[in-house]
This record gives sequence, structure tokens and C-alpha cells, in this order.
Amino acid sequence: MAQPTAWDHLPEPLAVDSAPVPEYGSGSLADLLPTLAAGMAVPGMTAAITELTAADRNCVFLIDGLGWEQLRAHPDEAPFMTSLLASSRGGTGRPLTTGYPATTATSLASVGTGRPPGAHGLPGYTVRNPETGALMNQLRWQPWTSPSAWQPYPTVFQLADAAGVHAAQVSSPTFQNTPLTKVALSGGTFHGRLTGEERMDLAAEQLAAGDRSLVYTYYAELDGAGHRFGVDSDSWRGQLMHVDRLVQRLAEQLPPRTALYVTADHGMIDVPFDEEHRIDFDEDWELRAGVALLGGEGRARHVYAVPGAASDVLTCWREVLGEQFWVASRDEAIAAGWFGPPDGCDARVYDRIGDVVAAARDDVLIIASEREPKESAMVGNHGSMTPAEQLVPLLEVRS
Repeated sequence: MAQPTAWDHLPEPLAVDSAPVPEYGSGSLADLLPTLAAGMAVPGMTAAITELTAADRNCVFLIDGLGWEQLRAHPDEAPFMTSLLASSRGGTGRPLTTGYPATTATSLASVGTGRPPGAHGLPGYTVRNPETGALMNQLRWQPWTSPSAWQPYPTVFQLADAAGVHAAQVSSPTFQNTPLTKVALSGGTFHGRLTGEERMDLAAEQLAAGDRSLVYTYYAELDGAGHRFGVDSDSWRGQLMHVDRLVQRLAEQLPPRTALYVTADHGMIDVPFDEEHRIDFDEDWELRAGVALLGGEGRARHVYAVPGAASDVLTCWREVLGEQFWVASRDEAIAAGWFGPPDGCDARVYDRIGDVVAAARDDVLIIASEREPKESAMVGNHGSMTPAEQLVPLLEVRS
């Protein structure tokens, strides 16, 4: 009998189809506004989240960076939202999934358009623009690209407004004229207010301004504290305490026949600062071989190969990272439903997705210390399909 060798027990790369794909079509962020709009008789909308009950007035309060797992882990800092956990997703006590990647630009576009990333076309933090060959940052919209060409679909707010629903967004004035707001959240009226308290008060007023109302409001600072200090920091906990009070403030002012939904665009994890957990692309010749552009972010990478090298890059990335990342070719990721239903990926979006797509399973990042110094220095990170990043609350208050 042959003696076993070390080669007999090599670890297998993570199977592409073992990734926990978002619940597109039944329980993702892209399904939320169409469900609410369908309940207000907006034409063309489908109530995909079947657990929710229709209301005449609907408010979505999106808290940037508030994952389901992080909320459940901090009952003392968020007593009001903790008291609402059982109300999540129509009283089932279950979370929603964000969609892949679990990142702000992608998630906001999914929320506002009611479409998954493969359709709306914002499939990552940075992606290649096939027309120019350059990376495009979809959060900061750099370099500038025509918003209507990049994301041509109408938003749910626009469709609701056209159907006679009072539609409004209440957010920081900073966001009023950004391209991301234009392609993802425009429709009806935008109201800029600086403080969270002002936003809560005005959101309540806007809800009461119509017999049928659809209002969106937003809070960003929790996410900022997580990136800078981590979700285990006093700064993050302090922000969570503040936003918990904001949710209660809004809930106590709801006009009659209103449903308030508190959700988020992604969760977050803290990643240690060492070579084991932070793999530096800029210093790793194996990962760089054959790569023309590195897109995405540390936990959700789009890798664009030089012509003819895509197969070799896929093989290398699987060999180097396959125990810690789900590593897929573009076609494999689309077929597995990472970006939405496989048959729903628009042709204009196809080449924005990397030749190779790498999604982290473990607490690890692919940083790029020279190309992305600011992003590489962040404590809290997100983007992948792990529960800590992918699951978000859908807390409900009714009046």
C-alpha cells in the first residue's frame, strides 16, 4: 500500500457555489422599495418581500454601516432598535441581505432603483469603465462619467412621483447634487438638513405631506466611525447610541397610516493589522502577475487581467487565496447569482465586472498600500458575503 504524502491532503479552494448568495427577488435591499411602492399601487412594482404589509405612507431610514450582527451585539448602546428586533422583516425577526458586493454605492443603487447590481450597473466600489479602460470610483464618481449612461433605469422614487405618490429624500445637503444621488435616489424632492435631529423632524413632516408618501432618510456617521476606529471602538459605540435616539425620535413623530423601516447598506468587520490578515497586492508578485487593474475593495475585489491572461490570473488567485476567498471568473460569479439572477446581468454591465472576482470568507483583506493608502489603513471593512457584512436589519414601526 502506498504511503500517504503531504500532497494527498492539500486544502481545496472554496467552491464558487458555496458562497451564501444574497436573497435577490425575495429578501434583498433591491426588493424593498418595489415592495413598498407596490403597496401604494405604483404601476409596475412587485411586492417581492412577501412578509411586509402595505401602508399608505412609507419611510426608509438607512443607517450606513449598521449590520444585523453588530446591532444584535450591542443591546446596551441601542436599546430602542434592540426592542424592535422581533419586528424585522415583517415580524419574522429575520434580516435582509444587501446584495453583492456589500458596499455603499452598490447598495444605495439597489435600494433606489429596485434592481440588483448586475442590472443597475454599480457592481463595486471601483470598477473598470469598458469605454475608457480606466477604473471608476462609483462612490465618489471619479473620473466623471455621464450618470444617465452609466445607470439608465428610473428610480422607484421617480416612478412613485409619476404615480402621484409624494416622494422625498431627506439627507445631508452634501449629497443633493452628487451623481450617485442622481442615478440611485432622485425623484420627488430633495431636502438637505445638516443634523440628524433636523432630518428626523423633516422626514416626519414629509410623510404627512401626502395621502400616499414615500420618504427616504439617511445617516452616514456610524459607517465613518467604523472605518476609522472599528466596530469595537468607543467612537462607533457612541455613534450607535446617537443613531438609536434618532430612530426613536422619528418613530415617535410618525403620522397616521405610516410604516417606518430602519435598514442599512452593509455590515462591517474589524481586520487586524498584520501580514496574515492584510495581504498587500502591491508587494505580492504572484497576485500582480498578469493583472492590468485592481478594482473593488479589500474584501470584494474585481481583478482585470491583461489580454490573454485571465485564465492564468484565475488559477493563481485560487492557488494563493482559495482557502480564504471565494475566487471566481466573471462568468462563474454571474452564473452563481452573485450580482443578481444570472439572466439579469445587463450587457453594458458585463465588462465592468472583473475577469476574476474575489470575495473574502475569512477576516482578511487584499490591500494595496501604494495604490490605495487610505483604504488600506481602515480598521473596519466590508464588501463580501459573510453574515457580518451581508445581513442588515429591516426594523419596523407602524402608526
